[in-house]
Amino acid sequence: MGGTFREQLFFVMLCLSVLKGHARYMEENEITPEGLFSLLNSELKREIPEEFIYSRPLRCLDMVAAEGQFTFTADRPHLSCAAFFIAEPNQVINVEYDSVDIDCRGGDFIKVFDGWVMKGEKFPSSQDHALPLMERYIDYCDSGTVRRTVRSSQNVAMVFFRVHTVGSSFTLTVRKPINPFPCNIISQTPEGSFTMVIPQQHRNCSFSIIYPVEIKIAELSLGHLNDFPIKKSMPGCAGAGDFVELLGGNGMDPSKMFPVADLCYNFNGPAQMKIGCDNTVVRMVSSGRFVNRVAFQYRLLDRQELQRIKVNSVEDFCFTG
Repeated sequence: MGGTFREQLFFVMLCLSVLKGHARYMEENEITPEGLFSLLNSELKREIPEEFIYSRPLRCLDMVAAEGQFTFTADRPHLSCAAFFIAEPNQVINVEYDSVDIDCRGGDFIKVFDGWVMKGEKFPSSQDHALPLMERYIDYCDSGTVRRTVRSSQNVAMVFFRVHTVGSSFTLTVRKPINPFPCNIISQTPEGSFTMVIPQQHRNCSFSIIYPVEIKIAELSLGHLNDFPIKKSMPGCAGAGDFVELLGGNGMDPSKMFPVADLCYNFNGPAQMKIGCDNTVVRMVSSGRFVNRVAFQYRLLDRQELQRIKVNSVEDFCFTG
């Protein structure tokens, strides 16, 4: 696992996309560390009085972790721009167009993506999102005044935009309403705790931690009985219908990640594992027949722990301990 890519994902909230090509639906974008940790950190914990609306310019490559108004004004042609939006795990993101002055007919556009796209990989994956891929892109130039507010399905969203003419501008208002049943989350922090609940819904939910971490499962309740029959010939929990799996890898898409462990029996923990991957994911698969719940804690591994589990691991790509 290359150090350069680990650095890129370790600071993923600080890394912004340099988009390539002129495709209408841009999916192949490179990630380059831009050293914006101080930017995200300052916005993440900002205390803003309710009566005051925070506002600032929007950059061509940006990370937004605060509610408020964000205005982009072109000082030159900007052909490949992207802004990453992130909220708390129990929130979703509302992007509202306040004012737009761009030339749609001339090739300008503003496009909201329901999730994040990095190096062609998407979070949530297509397996875990309710909408088909193309329906996750909402283009202002296609919808115009018909749809002036776009709401994400999870705590992250992106805005792609292209503006050719100097002086053209647009203003977005970003709000973060509460989501009573959070699903598909990117963690803002390298340590914390979370309880994921799927209330009798046929869906898959992932919690992504973009750090090498130790995971402690404190509780797993899958609704079915502990003696739920699973044939031994079946690999892992594939026949259970309802289960939790731990994944690791060096990208964003859970469907392309390495399976580390799967759990398909109820228990009260702790069950713990150290995963030395750039990205660690707790993913719950639900058949919709039961109320499923998993509670877990996570913390960042230090350098010594990473080195120790790497030495003891038979896996070169993603090591566990």
